[in-house]
Amino acid sequence: MSGKSVVVTGGFGALGRATVRAFLEAGWRVAAIDLGEAPEGTPDGVLAIGGVDLADLDSARAAMDKVAGAHGGLHALVNVAGGFRWQTLEDGDLSGWAALHRMNVTTAATASKAALPALKASGSGAIVNVAAAAARRAAAGMGAYAASKAGVLRLTESLAEELKDQGVRVNAVLPTIIDTPANRADMPGADFSRWVQPADLAATLLFLASDASRAITGAELLVAGRV
Repeated sequence: MSGKSVVVTGGFGALGRATVRAFLEAGWRVAAIDLGEAPEGTPDGVLAIGGVDLADLDSARAAMDKVAGAHGGLHALVNVAGGFRWQTLEDGDLSGWAALHRMNVTTAATASKAALPALKASGSGAIVNVAAAAARRAAAGMGAYAASKAGVLRLTESLAEELKDQGVRVNAVLPTIIDTPANRADMPGADFSRWVQPADLAATLLFLASDASRAITGAELLVAGRV
């Protein structure tokens, strides 16, 4: 894998950091893009670009162009950026539906569009989207989140068909509960050992971005842990 370049969106969060580490250890040139400012302790060799609104095409394009220029091209895009909100329809604010769509669907679509010229130029590009198991069946209070993650799946399916003859593969993962500090704080009584470990999910993202999965496009892979 040495010499290949990847962008991880949402690269400063818990899953984003684990994904950055996985690609670094595999010998990729790694860029982490996020809305927030780059945190202290970013691993050596990582191009960290903060303050990027991935729902804005001009902002996303500027960041992708910076990565392609610094790394001599772009071979993979891993769309980790997104958000979560639990709310019932009865008691919740309807603005949450639009907010989650923007955080989850619009960022993935915009980042993918911005990265496409460089991915196509690589001759063997890959996009990996992070959806959610809830996109297949939503529990109470998960309607807005599940709908937005279902949008990520439909984007994955459509874009895989659009690009399958242009040298770019598109796949998605569907995790259940990821073992992050935020999820532990929200569910302190849960058995964390049953949840998906960020490093394990990152390894799956690495596989789908790598040449080892070169025959796979349009896949939606459940990553359930023991949930």
